[in-house]
Amino acid sequence: MASRGRRGRASARANEPRRDERSEQQAPAPQGPVLPPLPPVDYGVFMQGLVQAMQTQARTQATLQAQLEAQKSVLASTWMDAHDMSASISTDANPNVAVHGCGRQYP
Repeated sequence: MASRGRRGRASARANEPRRDERSEQQAPAPQGPVLPPLPPVDYGVFMQGLVQAMQTQARTQATLQAQLEAQKSVLASTWMDAHDMSASISTDANPNVAVHGCGRQYP
């Protein structure tokens, strides 16, 4: 009796190996030089390095965030000082003289 395929049909080739027999066949030999096996990995050392790198990254990020906040506050205070100065110039100026955003007075 002929062997049947998945859907009940007879196999197209009688000498075709079955699926489980094909998986046991070896792959073709690799081309090029054969490399030696990798050394074993000490995962404890690997994890210590990973934790150290993550801590360094967190410290760096916190330092950069603090610097950014400091720069924001300096820029905000500088802008407020410039804004206050231009406001005092415009209120003290002659009403017939226009004051532009740069603080220069133009008649």
